[in-house]
Amino acid sequence: MDNADRLKDYQHVRLLAIRSLFEIIEQSSEGTIVVDRQARIVWMNERYARRFGLASADEAIGQPCERIIPGSLLREVVHSGQPILLDMLDTPNDPLVVMRLPIHDDHGEVIGAIGFALFDELQTLSPLITRYLGMQAELASTRSLLRARQAKYSFANFIGTSAATLEIKRRARRGAASDSPILLLGETGTGKELLAHAIHHASPRANKPFVSVNTAAIPETLLEAEFFGTAPGAFTGADRKGRPGKLQIAQGGTLFLDEIGDMPLALQSKLLRVLQEKEFEPVGSNEIQHSDVRLIAATSIDLDAAVREGRFRADLYYRLNVLPLRVPPLRERLADLPALCEAILDELPGQHELSAEALALLGRHAWPGNIRELRNVLERAALLADEPVLGEAALREAIGTLQPVPQTTPMTLPAAPFIGTFHEARAAFERQLIDTTLADCGGKVPEAAVRLGLGRSTLYKKMAMLGIAEKTAS
Repeated sequence: MDNADRLKDYQHVRLLAIRSLFEIIEQSSEGTIVVDRQARIVWMNERYARRFGLASADEAIGQPCERIIPGSLLREVVHSGQPILLDMLDTPNDPLVVMRLPIHDDHGEVIGAIGFALFDELQTLSPLITRYLGMQAELASTRSLLRARQAKYSFANFIGTSAATLEIKRRARRGAASDSPILLLGETGTGKELLAHAIHHASPRANKPFVSVNTAAIPETLLEAEFFGTAPGAFTGADRKGRPGKLQIAQGGTLFLDEIGDMPLALQSKLLRVLQEKEFEPVGSNEIQHSDVRLIAATSIDLDAAVREGRFRADLYYRLNVLPLRVPPLRERLADLPALCEAILDELPGQHELSAEALALLGRHAWPGNIRELRNVLERAALLADEPVLGEAALREAIGTLQPVPQTTPMTLPAAPFIGTFHEARAAFERQLIDTTLADCGGKVPEAAVRLGLGRSTLYKKMAMLGIAEKTAS
């Protein structure tokens, strides 16, 4: 049989290839070892023997492999019958890259294992290791950045069970399910940013970044670059590699613009383009980038008045005002004081609690600084207190000037007894109650609904049923 015919014999070629492969690896490797089915060494080359301090490989014959090579996994390969193709093995000198293979007989039974020490230096693999370590570092950095950009709060952190609190949380949860812009309106310290975090946390974008920008805290000259990013060398002092803006960082997630009422008019027009066209250009660049962000804006100023005075673009206001949520001030949700105080005191050092008189005093204050002021008052009282129970005197000193809660005009009931059925009397009472509440709220139905503890749609239905004209709420 000539050589060409022999190459057609698969079994013969296979044996030749195995023999050639073994010889190549054995000659080029830093060490080779063979063990039997009890993981006892039956052969070891001299190079490997010298690495482990033996004068001759004959000294290793018959020894358990672990006695000569601490940390050897050849016994595991014999027992499992599965190869370990690439692994690290620590030795007295340098770590080795090793490969371990089972040895089978003609019937497929495992009768031993063979191990090769491929490299005595990792420099051979340095390009691969460098690339791997670089990818690992980049992945760790990305994960760290994403963790820093995730929502910190959920709806559970917006504490309270009053009618006003439950209503704003109900509406916010419904808004979280959509991608429409949300406009949070309310006084400073009411928890607008916390609510923005909660909306993102409950939205389909929860696993994407949550990026917050306080437009009032950034100089006007830097606001555009902070918002849209910069191209490489866009202006003197700019980063040579360019710098991503908050729109790029928030890609796929939520961008929260706090105090949007303070945004310059020039930037307002560019923000409107982002909302309408879903695209923007970094500063100093002609490249148009696609924007995929959900926008939540917040302000403590009267945007209606700002539009009338020309300080805020009407078209941007209408685009943002898709789902306005008025965050109620603390004086309209005083029923939440016990739960809020308990949560705040739990976060402060020490085990403080409020006396009944102290809690009653807190309920008589109008809280112009809202929950932020409440936190400061409790923290100040706790720091100055010598006792775990904070009394009325301690809270009065911490508050300073007490601002009484404004009293609403009491409703005047008919002087004469109502003559009619029970249902007619109830309808008359509801009509008068709704009329009075709407008058107190300046005709604003959403605000009246919160005060009455009703949903806005429920209030509209009652108004229609009771014959209260919609112009009353205009």
